[in-house]
Amino acid sequence: MSHRPFSADVLSLDPARECQRIEDALRRLVFGELKRKGVVVGLSGGVDSSVTAVLCARALGRERILALLMPERQSSPESLRLGNLLAQELGVETLVEDLTPLLDAAGCYRRAAEAIRRQVPEHDQARRYKVVLSDPKEHSGFSFFSLVLERDGGGWTKVRLNAPAYLELLAATNMKQRARKFFEYYHADRLKYAVAGTPNRLEYDQGFFVKNGDGAADVKPIAHLFKAQVYQLAEFLEIPLEIRQRPPTTDSYPLDQTQEEFFFPLPLLQFDLCLYARDHGVAPEHVASVLGLTAAEVAQIYADIDRKRTAARYLHAPPLLVEGGQGSVKV
Repeated sequence: MSHRPFSADVLSLDPARECQRIEDALRRLVFGELKRKGVVVGLSGGVDSSVTAVLCARALGRERILALLMPERQSSPESLRLGNLLAQELGVETLVEDLTPLLDAAGCYRRAAEAIRRQVPEHDQARRYKVVLSDPKEHSGFSFFSLVLERDGGGWTKVRLNAPAYLELLAATNMKQRARKFFEYYHADRLKYAVAGTPNRLEYDQGFFVKNGDGAADVKPIAHLFKAQVYQLAEFLEIPLEIRQRPPTTDSYPLDQTQEEFFFPLPLLQFDLCLYARDHGVAPEHVASVLGLTAAEVAQIYADIDRKRTAARYLHAPPLLVEGGQGSVKV
């Protein structure tokens, strides 16, 4: 690998200039390319959706933004509270769509409980849980998922998930992401609005989204920004401090779970630098000296980046056609 100048501040940008660039693009894309009157944004109470909503309001006008708050039985009350806080400060139209009846009718909670019972027969729906990724430092070269279950008498039980149980639980949980898009596109259709997606570069690049769920959108204003850059814009845009300080979460399971526990092998701001370095040919030993890791650990993270990119091809792929058109298959 070649060695290019690399330091902890390599991702610094000019927030005012970047905001202006994104806002100009949003006006061109939404009004010009998509021919829509405004955008629908799902607010999660996190920094990514908050920055997306503010950029859209600045670009298109707050009267052309619909903010959707979509709680469900197992989501954190903080998501609703902080999403509502952002919407009120921004002064945009806000609607609350409770996903619980839809998810209940589709069997989301029941199916998730059945998946867990494959390995924990005594599990019931009242017991809180989350799914966590194995520590890459402890299991070099491979990873697996474990279920963390709340015990009746206090404390937690951790059970390694086999592939069938994990996939079944994941499939049930993914209903939540797809239910959110169900409502986002309902409101977009009735208003002739576009749907604004909220992934940052790490999520978009590494496939940390659900196909036809939170991966579905008409425009993704911050998908080119590293997490550190999203935070830079959030500070410039004066996003409320408690939103900026909230740990990034999937908000998919009854127990609080960070994105790092479930998907990313490093704290996100460190992973930012590894992803940048991987794309710019920076040797592992140079990254290691900046992040306080070993060169072997950085090489392992590079390999994890490559594996996730391979897996993400399916998530990014358009529908395949037998003949003609983008994504067609020659037969």
